[in-house]
Amino acid sequence: MAAASRTHDLVLFGATGFTGGLVAEHLARHAPPQTRWAIAGRDRGRLEAVRARLAAIEPRCAELPLLTADATDPASMRALAEAARVVVTTVGPYALHGEALVAACAQAGTDYADLTGEPEFVDRTWLCHHETAVATGARLVHCCGFDSVPHDLGAQFTVEQLPEGAPLEVRGFVRAEGRFSAGTYHSVVTGFGRVRETVGAARARRARERPPEGRRVRTFAPRPYREPAIGAWAVPLPTIDPVVVARSARALERYGPDFRYAHHAWVRHLPVAAAAGAGIAGVFALAQLPPARRLLLRAMRSGDGPDERTRARSSFTVRFVGTGGGRRVVTEVTGGDPGYEETAAMLAQAGLCLAHDALPPTAGQVTTAVAMGPALRARLERQGIAFRVLESTAA
Repeated sequence: MAAASRTHDLVLFGATGFTGGLVAEHLARHAPPQTRWAIAGRDRGRLEAVRARLAAIEPRCAELPLLTADATDPASMRALAEAARVVVTTVGPYALHGEALVAACAQAGTDYADLTGEPEFVDRTWLCHHETAVATGARLVHCCGFDSVPHDLGAQFTVEQLPEGAPLEVRGFVRAEGRFSAGTYHSVVTGFGRVRETVGAARARRARERPPEGRRVRTFAPRPYREPAIGAWAVPLPTIDPVVVARSARALERYGPDFRYAHHAWVRHLPVAAAAGAGIAGVFALAQLPPARRLLLRAMRSGDGPDERTRARSSFTVRFVGTGGGRRVVTEVTGGDPGYEETAAMLAQAGLCLAHDALPPTAGQVTTAVAMGPALRARLERQGIAFRVLESTAA
């Protein structure tokens, strides 16, 4: 998209929320001076307060444009999309508040990135807006935070260390220390209450989506087991992350003719995992009842979040074991606070990557690995998120 055809290179929608504010602060510190960016939200007064905070970080932000836009108003979503080359959004739960902006970006040929980890939303936007985006050239990139950047780019990084043209297997192991965001919590509870819609969207997508010709991609979930590469228990982790990795593998031949991926939680003590599973099952059961679901949603208010000291003590590690072509590699992705600081950096850098970097020609709903891959990985490494090879041996 020609830069001159749009007023802004990048617009952040949801800047007045807690995570949105962190994304805005990251952009204030790291957006190149030539980036024409703006912040958007429903309340101009709150946007002005965010701008004042950003100006204390970077004086140029005193003149930052403010755009009023409401996720419930399709006309304002169209105006927002038509003003920007790239829109990044933190406004969720996306299944409830996100589709109008995706539709507007697909129709306007505007690149789009979000923080969703909601399978129903991702499948529904593929069903409704992928083909339009392919026609207009828009790149619709979901899951640009801790769901699912470290896992998607980490699996891609692992594949790059293995021989080409061979069947490959990669297993990911996730350890995270820190508090998840209110937005993530609301998305999870909302998703638990929309099981029928989630299953229906997934079924409809499977019926329409074509597998890659001459290649096979699978995910699998083995029972809990002790994994030597982490010195701990590996427990299946049924998030959207393995689905995203598999979609990258289907789109990119570098993953080989037969690719398998498994996704695990990294657990030191199995009873802890069992207790966590029981707690999640309890929340799932309560979320099926509308009154209980409303009570659960009130437990964390949108906009709440931990202070800077708490975030500074948090971290994540994702370790991968890859085998194939006679080789075995162990790789690792590490960073700081996954729920807020690093998620904000990932989304902000994804937006800047879409706006400024030379990227492969793609369009429609694409993953971070497909749309940005090594370019985004290089940006994240400059922000302190490390991608390392720990071991490379003959299998």
